[in-house]
Amino acid sequence: MNIHYTLSVKDDGTSPFSRNEIAEFLHKHLDQYGDAKSAILKCIGYAYGDNPGQDGFILMAHDEGEILGAVIINKTNMSEYIPENILVYIAVHKKTRGRGVGKELMQRTIDAAKGDIALHVEPDNPAKFLYEKFGFINKYQEMRYSSSK
Repeated sequence: MNIHYTLSVKDDGTSPFSRNEIAEFLHKHLDQYGDAKSAILKCIGYAYGDNPGQDGFILMAHDEGEILGAVIINKTNMSEYIPENILVYIAVHKKTRGRGVGKELMQRTIDAAKGDIALHVEPDNPAKFLYEKFGFINKYQEMRYSSSK
């Protein structure tokens, strides 16, 4: 396997994969920790800067036209009081788990992101241990209000 890593900051035709292919991959490989494909597509649009004030990047691991891992970072355009980057999605293909692809994606993401990175992880998600190895800490307890009640 000859894994390549591609960083995309714009949807300008230079990415080896379409938005739909990236969303399909994440929807499938995030397992129970994922979101609806429509939400993933919104996140991709934010990362690619579809609207003013939005930007970020997508990092993909791939081999022979197949996505093996993907990360989406959305930039907050804030600093000091909110991390500059939100790692919204990271997933690795089941067939490459345990082979260092997730670790390489995390290192390349940290290197590419300018500033601090925040992420949300479920307590039972096995990826939590990878994040902790890279120095992520659980600084806050997240609370959410849902207006859809």
